[in-house]
Amino acid sequence: MPRIAANLAYLFTERPLIERFAAAAAAGFKAVELQFPYDHAPAAIKAELQKHGLTQLGVNTAVGTRQGDAGLAAVPGRESDWDVVFRQSLDYVAAIGGTAIHCMTGKVPPEQRPAAERTLVANITRAADMAKEKNVTLLLEPINTRDRPDYFLTRVEQAADLIAKIGRPNVKIQYDFYHVQIMSGDLITRFEKHQPIVGHVQIAAVPSRGEPDEGEINYPAIFAALDRLGWAGWVACEYRPRGRTEDGLGWALPYGIKANAK
Repeated sequence: MPRIAANLAYLFTERPLIERFAAAAAAGFKAVELQFPYDHAPAAIKAELQKHGLTQLGVNTAVGTRQGDAGLAAVPGRESDWDVVFRQSLDYVAAIGGTAIHCMTGKVPPEQRPAAERTLVANITRAADMAKEKNVTLLLEPINTRDRPDYFLTRVEQAADLIAKIGRPNVKIQYDFYHVQIMSGDLITRFEKHQPIVGHVQIAAVPSRGEPDEGEINYPAIFAALDRLGWAGWVACEYRPRGRTEDGLGWALPYGIKANAK
């Protein structure tokens, strides 16, 4: 049975971030992930995690400081900016007891892609060595070009090739079934092929990015395949609820989550 986690940048957004931890715990979630919690003191986040007995998974690196930034790990000429945002995320995730950082690669025009690959390999190699000291895993997530045009990292195979070039065991794929379906499909076969380097899983409906009980992905079949393949990690809900978060959790009742929790 999959272990379902809540992405608090997407779920329970009817509440301020600091109140979402309690809501997630009340709904039966045992783990959470964040995206950009940096406006909140790490001590405040850690207190909520401890109060509600939640496991903290990952955070994202900040997107950057310039208009249009969508991450910096692969952007040529922005290496010093990357170092700043990565150090911020590493210090933050270590302070709250998290285990992973999604390293956002950024947008790169086609003519810069060869340079961008070299930039990403160098940046992530350097970052992975720093993260290893804190037992933190770095995640590279392919993101579809419909949602983020010109995003550098778009396909699982591209991520696998980059990870091979980086050559660090604490660099893994963040396998979001939503993005992979839009870009490539063949979800179960593709997951099985790359499972040794998958570090985290996320879900959402396609095409709506709503609850995973609609659309073109058969999530019960996905969950059965993850069980068959021995996936022991978390499956994080990074979807946009159709309404109040708790009212849309009926799909997760078989996996220990409570619908309509108050």
